[in-house]
Amino acid sequence: MPQVIQWTNAGADDIVWRYPNEDITWGAQLIVSEYELAVFFRDGKAYDVFQAGRHTLTTLNLPLLTGLLTRLAGFGGNKPFKATVLFISTKIFAGKWGTRAQTTELAPLQVYGQFWFKIADPTLFVNEVIGGQKAYTTDSVNNFLRGFLNEKIITELSHYDLVSVFTRLTETSLIVKNTLIDYFKRVGIELTDLRFEGIDTTPEYRERLFWLKTGNTSAGDVLRMETLKSSAES
Repeated sequence: MPQVIQWTNAGADDIVWRYPNEDITWGAQLIVSEYELAVFFRDGKAYDVFQAGRHTLTTLNLPLLTGLLTRLAGFGGNKPFKATVLFISTKIFAGKWGTRAQTTELAPLQVYGQFWFKIADPTLFVNEVIGGQKAYTTDSVNNFLRGFLNEKIITELSHYDLVSVFTRLTETSLIVKNTLIDYFKRVGIELTDLRFEGIDTTPEYRERLFWLKTGNTSAGDVLRMETLKSSAES
């Protein structure tokens, strides 16, 4: 009976699953469901990619991996070979993010929101995220994405001042999103949407923001007010 390679019992939130047996036989039946891709991975690199359908594994439909195997000593057309089969879901997923950041004037920020994404380039994703980060499970992929997203948001928000972040949040978040789209493309992921759902700062900077938002007080005036207040409290 031929070997059957299939992702069974995939959950609604599962992004990736690794077939547990790395010994693959020629003639094995690879079953890829709708909204899935199967990627053959070996020695830290992605090779052949299979779309949805039922596939009988031969040297004809595994040309990239076959090319590698033929360069290895002892390869025979009928012998089992070693490879990792990774199943990737192509659905759109939702995730939450949240991080601490700071503005150009070093005002501390606490920001959080949601993001939506899907795997657009499975080969790049497998090479950069699964292989590069050793993220072989959905949890490890999600942890990488949250850390990756938070890091980029911290970098982008550091280019804005306090008033811009709070008074032009929609515009700022759109610019940040468009910048992040390019970052995600580099690892094979399409960032379909990103939303800021909350933003806050410390009481000290909230008071500064209040005066700056009036439009009648300059940043220098606010700093002088804060200095006088601090001196009075001392």
